[in-house]
Amino acid sequence: MTRLFSTPDFRQLLHKYPEAVAAVSCAVLVILGWLSLNFASVGIALFLLTVAYVIGGYESTKEGLTTLFEEHQLDVDLLMMVAALGAASLGLWQQDYTLIIDGAILILIFAISGALESFAMQRTERNIRRLMAVAPDTARTLRKRQAQDLHPNLVSDSHSQETEFINNSSENFEEVEIPIHQLQVNDLIIVRPGELIPTDAIIIEGHSSLNQASITGESIPVEKSIGDEVFAGTLNGHGALRLRVHLPPESSLIQRVIRLVEQAQTEAPPSQQFIEKFERGYAQVIVISGILLAIIPPWFLGWNWETTIYRALIFLVVASPCALMAAIMPTLLSGIANGARQGILFKNGAQLEKIGTIKAIAFDKTGTLTTGKLQVVEILPTQDNSPEKVLQLAAALEAVSEHPIGEAIAAAASEKNLKLLTAKTVQAKAGLGIVGLVENQAVIVGKSSFVAAELSQDNQQLQAETTRLENEGKTVIWVAQSQEILGLIAVSDTVRSEAKSVIERLKKMGVKQIVMLTGDNQRTADTVAQSLGITGVYANLLPEDKLTVIRQLKQQYNSVAMIGDGINDAPALALATVGIAMGGAGTDVALETADIILMANRLDKLPEAIRLGYRSNRIVRQNIVFALSFIGLLLIANFAGQINLPLGVIGHEGSTVLVTLSGLRLLKA
Repeated sequence: MTRLFSTPDFRQLLHKYPEAVAAVSCAVLVILGWLSLNFASVGIALFLLTVAYVIGGYESTKEGLTTLFEEHQLDVDLLMMVAALGAASLGLWQQDYTLIIDGAILILIFAISGALESFAMQRTERNIRRLMAVAPDTARTLRKRQAQDLHPNLVSDSHSQETEFINNSSENFEEVEIPIHQLQVNDLIIVRPGELIPTDAIIIEGHSSLNQASITGESIPVEKSIGDEVFAGTLNGHGALRLRVHLPPESSLIQRVIRLVEQAQTEAPPSQQFIEKFERGYAQVIVISGILLAIIPPWFLGWNWETTIYRALIFLVVASPCALMAAIMPTLLSGIANGARQGILFKNGAQLEKIGTIKAIAFDKTGTLTTGKLQVVEILPTQDNSPEKVLQLAAALEAVSEHPIGEAIAAAASEKNLKLLTAKTVQAKAGLGIVGLVENQAVIVGKSSFVAAELSQDNQQLQAETTRLENEGKTVIWVAQSQEILGLIAVSDTVRSEAKSVIERLKKMGVKQIVMLTGDNQRTADTVAQSLGITGVYANLLPEDKLTVIRQLKQQYNSVAMIGDGINDAPALALATVGIAMGGAGTDVALETADIILMANRLDKLPEAIRLGYRSNRIVRQNIVFALSFIGLLLIANFAGQINLPLGVIGHEGSTVLVTLSGLRLLKA
C-alpha cells in the first residue's frame, strides 16, 4: 500500500484530482470500519473511522476554520463538520457506534459531492483553457547570419532589416526558434502553411487564407496579404508568410481576450454577491436555530435528549445552503465559456445576466447594420454604352485615388476582372470629382453637377435616375469621356445581408423596441430602416445626441442594449445597460468600452448572445427554486422524523450536485 501511494502515477493523480482521491480513500476506510465493527473489533473500527474522518473532512475543516478565524464568518463546510463530530460524540456517549458510522457517511458523501462539483467545474475551466491554449509557445524568428557572433539575440532593429529581407537578401537570414515572451517589436518571424500565428503581426511577404475561429468563432477562412494584420492563435492556410511584430506579445488580441475571460471568472455578478451575503447571515441563523432545537424540544415537546440532539444535527446538515450557493456561478461561467467558443465575449457574469433582461435595443447604423464599406450597387449606362465601359473608365482614374468612393469603384472593376487602363495627368477636384486622360481621351468622373458643368451638357434621363438613387440614400457618380456622358455609378454603404433576419429574430424573442441611431441624414436613415423593418429612427445625431436617446429608452424600458462599432459610439455604449460592440478582430476600443464583444463582427451573433442570457437566467431561477424547495422538504422530513443523518446528507449533497450539473447545461450550444 505504501509503495502504491509513493508511485509517480499516484502522486500525479493526487495532484490533479485531490478531492476524488480523498473521497475514494474515505469510502474505503468507512467500508473497512463498518466491516470491523460488525466482524472484528470496535477498536480497529474506531481507528479506521477516525482516519476516514481526518482524510474526508480535512479540506472542509480547513476551509471552515479559515473562514471563521480570518473572515469571522460561519460557512457550510464548518456546519458539516460540526454535524459529523456531533454525531460521533453522541455515538461515543451512548456507545451507539452506528452514529459514528452515520457521521463518517456524512463526511464521505460531503467529500464525494465536493469531488463531483470539482469535476463538473473543471469542464467549464477546460473550455476556457482551450481558449488560452490556442497560441503556440514558440516562434521562428529571422536574424542576420553575419550578426551572429556580435549579437546572438534576435534581429529587431527594424525596418531596414525588413527592407533588406524583402528586396533579395533573405539568404542572409537564418531561422531561430525562441519562446513567445522573448519576441520584441519589429522582430521578423516566419509562419509556414498549416501553422498557428505566434503573435499579432503585419504581413511583409506572402499571402494566405487564415482561419480566425479562435478569435471570432468563425471557421470561414479570411484572405490576408501584404500589409494586413494577423492575430496570434489563428491558423495559417496554404501560403508561407513573413511577418513583422508590431505589438509586444502580451498586448496581442488573444492575450487581451484571455485576460478578460479570466477576469470574468473572478468577478461575482450582483446575484451571486447577494447570495454570498445571504449565506453569511443564513449560516449564523442556522447555528442559533440548531442550538435552540437541541435545547427546547425536551422541555416543551417531551423529546428525549438523544433524539433532540440527533435531529438538531440533521437540521444543521439539511438546512445548509450548499445547493443555493451552487445555483448561480457554475451556470454563468458555463455561459461565458459557451459564448467565448462562439466568438461572443462576455466581460463578466453580470453582463450575461443583464443581456437576458433586455427590453429595447439601439443600433448604430454605419458599421453595425451596414457593412461600413462603400460598394458599387448600380451602374446605368447611356444609350450605346455598356456598364463595363462606364466602370472601366471610372476605375482608370479612381485607381490612383484614396477616396472611399474611388476605392469602391476600383474594387468593383477588379471583381469583374476588367482590364485596368492607364490614366495620365490625373487631377482630383476636392469634393467634386477627378479628371484625367485615358487612351489620350479626356475622362471626367464626379458629381452630376460637376460633370454637367464641365461639359456644358445635361441628360434629363440620367438626372431623374440620379434623383431617384439619391432619395434611396445612395451616392451617384457620373462618368464622361470626350464631351459625352457615358452613364452613372451608384455607390452605397450596403446593409448587412443578415441584418433583416436578425431584426425579425429579435422581435420574435420579445424585444419590445428596436431603434436605429445615425449621424447620417434623415433620408438615408429612413431608407435603411425601412428595408430592415425598423420604425424608430434617429438621424443627424452627434455622439452626445445618442446619449440623450439612450437615457430616454432607459427611462421607458429600464433595460436597454446599445450595439455599435465601439469607437464613435463609446459614450452610448457606456451609458446603456449593456454595451455591445461589433468587435471585428483587433478593435481596441471595442475591447475596452463595451460589456459584450461580438468578435466575429457578425450581427447574427447578437440573438445568440441574448439567447444565452435568457437561458442562463432561466436556469439560475430553476436552480434557486429547486434548491430552496429541496431544503424545505428535507426540513419537513427531519421534523417528522422520517430521515436519518445519512439520508439527510444524501438529499442535501445530491441537490447540490444536481444544481451544479444543471448549470453546466449551458456548455452546450
